[in-house]
Amino acid sequence: MRLLIAADIHANVSALEAVLRDVAAYHIERTVLLGDHIDYGMRPNEVIALVKEFPYPIDVNIWGNHEKAIMDGNLERFSSERGRAFSTYTRKLLSEESKKYIRENMNASGWEEQVYDDKRYMMIHGSVQDVFWQGIFTGTDVEPYSEYDYVLCGHSHRPFCFEKYAAIDNPGMRNMKKTVFINPGSVGQPRNHQPCACYAVLDTATGWVHLNTAHYNVTEEQKLYGDNVDVFYKTRLERGV
Repeated sequence: MRLLIAADIHANVSALEAVLRDVAAYHIERTVLLGDHIDYGMRPNEVIALVKEFPYPIDVNIWGNHEKAIMDGNLERFSSERGRAFSTYTRKLLSEESKKYIRENMNASGWEEQVYDDKRYMMIHGSVQDVFWQGIFTGTDVEPYSEYDYVLCGHSHRPFCFEKYAAIDNPGMRNMKKTVFINPGSVGQPRNHQPCACYAVLDTATGWVHLNTAHYNVTEEQKLYGDNVDVFYKTRLERGV
């Protein structure tokens, strides 16, 4: 089965639409969404509407730190005042219908498990150290994740795919257990120094992973930003920072 893995859409309709156009060639069967559909972009309600009508069935649809903060009304964990200001603005923009969808159709725990082709998966927005606010990076200790064959994560907005091996008592496998970590990058707010929408495709039977980018009209999305939000969130779209 082929999974579309997407994270951190951040209310960027143009970027999400570009991903859906681009991924059509890969014969996707199911979808994993790793949180932060909203905030930092100007169209949170439109993104929720797109997710509700997604062309590929959604198996996993978890909260990120932005859903958590905005729905709980606690903005203390944001690192900047401009971030808190934008989240306050997003909360005002969100329709009751969008809030209802986030509450009732997304997993508020920020993580869940799945099994595909006899492999165990952890899907998590952040990490086991902090489900919502701390990401996984290449230096991550594999031990807390060693019971899983795959860990799909978001939050950092930087795509990666790497393998780590934990020590186990299994001479047939040379006493090693492999865990594959995949971050698809961010659809709507990439931070890997390029402006394109990022996503990933995984074949659960073969383990084939494709990290991909999709071009979209960044300038048109930037035109939606008004003076009521910090210009930082507008300009970062073209820089990927």
